[in-house]
Amino acid sequence: MSDHPKLEEWKELASKQMKGKPVDTLDWMTPEGIKVKPLYTAEDLENLDSNTLPGMAPYMRGPMATMYAGRPWTIRQYAGFSTAKESNAFYHKALAAGQKGLSVAFDLATHRGYDSDHPRVSGDIGKAGVAIDSVEDMKILFDGIPLDKMSVSMTMNGAVIPILAGYIVAAEEQGVSHAQLSGTIQNDILKEYLTRNTYIYPPTPSMRIISDIMSFCSKNMPRYNTISISGYHMMEAGANSVLQTAFTLADGVEYVKAALKSGMDVDAFAPRLSFFFGIGMNFFMDIAMLRAARFLWHRLMSQFDPTNPKSSMLRTHCQTSGWSLTQQDPYNNIIRTTLEAMTAVLGGTQSLHTNSFDEAIGLPTDFSARIARNTQIVIQEESQVCQVIDPLGGSYYVESLTNSIIEEAQKIIDEIEELGGMAKAIESGMPKMRIEESAARKQARIDQGLDVIVGVNKYKLADEKIDFDVREVPSSVRDEQVARLKEIKATRDSGVVEKALADLTAAAQNGGNLLEAALPAVRARATVGEISDAMESVFGRFVATTRCISGVYSSEFSGNDDIIQALKKRTAIFMEKQGRRPRLLVSKMGQDGHDRGFKVVASAYADLGFDVDISPMFQTPEEAAKMAIENDVHVVGASSLAAGHKSLIPSLIEELGKIGGGDIIVVAGGVIPPGDYDFLFEAGVKAVFGPGTPITDSADRTMTLLEEKYL
Repeated sequence: MSDHPKLEEWKELASKQMKGKPVDTLDWMTPEGIKVKPLYTAEDLENLDSNTLPGMAPYMRGPMATMYAGRPWTIRQYAGFSTAKESNAFYHKALAAGQKGLSVAFDLATHRGYDSDHPRVSGDIGKAGVAIDSVEDMKILFDGIPLDKMSVSMTMNGAVIPILAGYIVAAEEQGVSHAQLSGTIQNDILKEYLTRNTYIYPPTPSMRIISDIMSFCSKNMPRYNTISISGYHMMEAGANSVLQTAFTLADGVEYVKAALKSGMDVDAFAPRLSFFFGIGMNFFMDIAMLRAARFLWHRLMSQFDPTNPKSSMLRTHCQTSGWSLTQQDPYNNIIRTTLEAMTAVLGGTQSLHTNSFDEAIGLPTDFSARIARNTQIVIQEESQVCQVIDPLGGSYYVESLTNSIIEEAQKIIDEIEELGGMAKAIESGMPKMRIEESAARKQARIDQGLDVIVGVNKYKLADEKIDFDVREVPSSVRDEQVARLKEIKATRDSGVVEKALADLTAAAQNGGNLLEAALPAVRARATVGEISDAMESVFGRFVATTRCISGVYSSEFSGNDDIIQALKKRTAIFMEKQGRRPRLLVSKMGQDGHDRGFKVVASAYADLGFDVDISPMFQTPEEAAKMAIENDVHVVGASSLAAGHKSLIPSLIEELGKIGGGDIIVVAGGVIPPGDYDFLFEAGVKAVFGPGTPITDSADRTMTLLEEKYL
């Protein structure tokens, strides 16, 4: 096929409007390394197979033949906070307001397999999700919600055995059989080692747990999705759309291989696999990402020779980005979430969660959650987008972009296969380093203003004020949970509990289905922590190695590095006068595993001339203080995301004072409501860097504090 007959004429016209510049100066190179032209025509589709139809292999245009014209996507709201009772009340309101399925957020202590009375989790109870310690909490969580009729999605990976078993037993005590249950358990442990970090056990026993859940549910819970293979947390950690696609699908292939190795037939479990993608602010790129992922999954599954078409059909849940939300000018977040929701819809998602505009500051309030939920309802009910299947199918740009993602993601998937599969690739560190490099490059571009964030690095408000309520979870939540734990332990049959836990440990040691073995323990009122410990006694608890990359952040300032050189000069002067570089400990306390922020900060500060120590994940304030003293640091940077800052950071400062580190400067960064800044200053924090703070600005302020103290 020849070029469009008027293409050269168009180039001349465009060049004239650009005062003689060639049209290709408008080309854009995306973070994924894909060149985007300013104009696409039919010729760009010349060698592409874009004639597939919805519901037909390879499913690029949608897994279902009628898509939203037949049935709209499911509106979900990922929610859970404080106690099971408060979360239950929130669920009832949401369902009455039009939500169609539940999506449960658990607190970090629960994710990590700790009961609420464990000393390591005192600052985490109920802060980033609902606290669940036993089946009694699970029963309260779903009180008045018929589990035979309600689809329930649960984001749980580390403590997946006690949580899924608790859901099953809560349903039993509602009179609901296993076969009637529908929904999804995330159960995706590989991505935990990559990004989210809410793991408990090492990879090998964790993969066994996944296989056991697939096996049990395929026999007993045919309507239940046994795994949701998640790219969302990769996106939030910094992965671009190609990396998210490649690593998510490679994780999926690894789970398929594990299930086959355990003796299962591919068609017995593959139809119940589901996926979970994160949607950011590159509108067309992420539409193309979802279309490309469906095509690639069909191709990847063909190697396993399934006979059921559903075994090769990628179905996905999507969530709008939390990382793209800003503390500055926060009502802009409503617009961002709307655009991201439209991306997911036009890309063909099966269900969707929309984030609340205040989540860059704290937990969502009822008011903000209602706006987020209504965003979906308005799109679904008022936009008429549901009337047409894959409305962007055939778009010159979207089809070309879809093909580019297919090609680039396939290269990475092939690279992973050469390493021996995703588990081996994770062991090599390749995926994690690629994601962290992508995150550092993105942050450097934002800090220079090359990537615009409205209200943050462009169109900033002169007088920034927070004029809405911020949800705060009181410390009394932990007291309530601890009291209920004491009551449960006092009223249960301890002999039955001990035997059930011993049987579970034996199954972990000698073989047997771990989900099936956990059910008697849950029925006997064993706690989440006790069940987790029963398996940990055999499997051990995984501890990751924390590293940071170097040179990436500063390299993105090439040709625009005056501020970088100025900061390097200041750190050099400090070294000249003090005999060593300014030394910073970046600490992540509590059980929150999101590590994008503190990894990027550590990498960037190292590029600026600081000596940087990175703490292990999940430190207590006592451990962070001890590490600061042992490493003889000048500054501790405390990273906070999960609302534990008002307990963890003051405890750190108090502990430093106890062990001779009272002169160490403490600064804080992350998701900290501005209304809490004065509280932290009074506790001894010297500076607070909220979301959107350019790293160069925080480094400048930190250096000023050091110069005032030491020079």
